[in-house]
Amino acid sequence: MGAMAQNPPNLRPDLAPRLVIDSPRREGQPTIGMVSLGCPKALVDSERILTRLRAEGYAISPDYAGADAVIVNTCGFLDSAKAESLEAIGEALRENGRVIVTGCLGAEPDYITGAHPKVLAVTGPHQYEQVLDAVHGAVPPSPDPFVDLLPATGVRLTPRHFSYLKISEGCNHSCRFCIIPDMRGKLVSRPERAVLREAEKLVEAGVRELLVISQDTSAYGTDWKGPVRFPILPLARELGQLGAWVRLHYVYPYPHVRELIPLMAEGLILPYLDIPFQHAHPEVLKRMARPAAAARTLDEIAAWRRDCPDITLRSTFIVGYPGETEEEFQTLLDWLDEAQLDRVGCFQYENVAGARSNALPDHVAPELKQERWDRFMQKAQAISEAKLAARVGQRLEVIVDEVDGEGATCRTKADAPEIDGNLFIDEGFEALAPGDLLTVEVEEAGEYDLWGRPVAA
Repeated sequence: MGAMAQNPPNLRPDLAPRLVIDSPRREGQPTIGMVSLGCPKALVDSERILTRLRAEGYAISPDYAGADAVIVNTCGFLDSAKAESLEAIGEALRENGRVIVTGCLGAEPDYITGAHPKVLAVTGPHQYEQVLDAVHGAVPPSPDPFVDLLPATGVRLTPRHFSYLKISEGCNHSCRFCIIPDMRGKLVSRPERAVLREAEKLVEAGVRELLVISQDTSAYGTDWKGPVRFPILPLARELGQLGAWVRLHYVYPYPHVRELIPLMAEGLILPYLDIPFQHAHPEVLKRMARPAAAARTLDEIAAWRRDCPDITLRSTFIVGYPGETEEEFQTLLDWLDEAQLDRVGCFQYENVAGARSNALPDHVAPELKQERWDRFMQKAQAISEAKLAARVGQRLEVIVDEVDGEGATCRTKADAPEIDGNLFIDEGFEALAPGDLLTVEVEEAGEYDLWGRPVAA
């Protein structure tokens, strides 16, 4: 099957792809390092900060090496993520000494300065001006007007052939386990023309895949008082005219989501929905304060598949939520059996400082959470393996992500970068380059990945 590693089954749903920065540095140019933790939405914040800094004449470093100061964009989603953020801040202080903290954990400045009193500044999420002010204070800009012109596309931290497109900020839900609305506020949607202009520029610059993200993508535009009830529908149609793959993430299963499915069947947007179901038992969902009804969800899934048989469904789940009984967990396993989701992520419940779920009774013991996680992933893995085995012999369109001496790492329309599987080509790949679209015939399947060979379309 080739020597490349298989996609691991337990990728955290709150993690973004690693930084990719290609920024040459001239002699004496002030340089800022960037460490970006957390989800793709935080990655977009990092891109915006770095675009501004690049325009002001700073060079950008993807780590601490040679940097005059380092920005750490933190995550505050889970306690384990907070610990990772504190660890990254500590490492940056040790390696560089001059550290500016931003991002979701920046909403708790005392928590950060209590652990690391020597940080230069702490700013909250999407506070771009404050971050820039802190950088200016630490490392004054020294622009060369003949060299430091803002690149037309800005600075992107993802490979050039795919890019995240953030369409809104904040969330109107009040899920008990989540503090994102406290950190990032209520839903604020970007104007449609601004989103489309950014998307057009990205496609003109060679981006072949747009990954649409927000905290609640299907609610896009519902904060406006306008004639269109669900602006995500015309936005998706417009994005679909640009000639790139369009992939939707973080889509709550509201009833109007079914109106997106014909756009997938038409080929305007990818037949892929990333929907955070979180659980299937109605009582658990009620304790979570989730805006969903599990019984109707199975009917919706059946309708989506009827209208677009090729649709790929990805979701994330929480096991071990406070009060979860064996019967409630078994309901989740049975639901998964019936739903037959294509891509599944799962994480064990953790208390998050400030979340209302912390106060719920009957917290589940750590060893029981682990045991349930193991059982859940075993079932999800078996479903994934069976679905991929059925792909053998099929011809699929793929996009190339990387090419090295061993082969080409690609993705099908069913695979989002970093969180889903890959399709590997280990023969006849020499002429391929990242961003290429081609047709392959699937020859082998594993638990999460495929192997294939190029064929004429």
